[in-house]
Amino acid sequence: MNEFLTIKQPTTAQITEKKSRFIANIIPVESKEEAENIIKQIKKENYDARHHCSAYRVLEDGKLLEKSNDDGEPSGTAGAPMLTLLQKNELCNIVAVVTRYFGGILLGTGGLVRAYSDATTKAIEASQKIEKVIGIQLKATITYSEYEKFKYYCQKNGIIIENESYEENIVCNIIIEETKMEKILADFDTKNIKIEQENEFNKRFIEKSIIK
Repeated sequence: MNEFLTIKQPTTAQITEKKSRFIANIIPVESKEEAENIIKQIKKENYDARHHCSAYRVLEDGKLLEKSNDDGEPSGTAGAPMLTLLQKNELCNIVAVVTRYFGGILLGTGGLVRAYSDATTKAIEASQKIEKVIGIQLKATITYSEYEKFKYYCQKNGIIIENESYEENIVCNIIIEETKMEKILADFDTKNIKIEQENEFNKRFIEKSIIK
């Protein structure tokens, strides 16, 4: 998987069904461990709720990890439909947790599936979707006289400047979308941007840039 959809920031939505409150939280994550910790945190913060059903999809070490949990609700009525919604919306690196405050009226299996699905759907619809793609980290050395021109080029081409070190020249780590590498390095080679050296040393997923 070289690219996927996720959400930009945590999103919350709530519905009420026969006096039971269903609070859905969907949160972007980078690992299975982070997803599991978020589920534990939400349970701790809402300790007085009856159920905390969850589902997540995480890309880790090149493998897609998926998990759902009904947390005491009848099997298949909560976590599974939540996971199905993440799959149908093609969302990855995301955890969904729906907290239920029981209102005293039983909903039945069909009612539970609808309630957990509706709460999750509402949160997904309210979220801001983004696309993640593979980014290449490079180390670049730029002369002081060329640095403003270099920053402008990065801004226009969706290149992330992570940090700068001010030495004899300016040394910085930059991240470039993998699909743009050939064009950008060609620009460097033709001295449109003067780069004294660049060395690939890492890859990771980054937000896809939108160049207008």
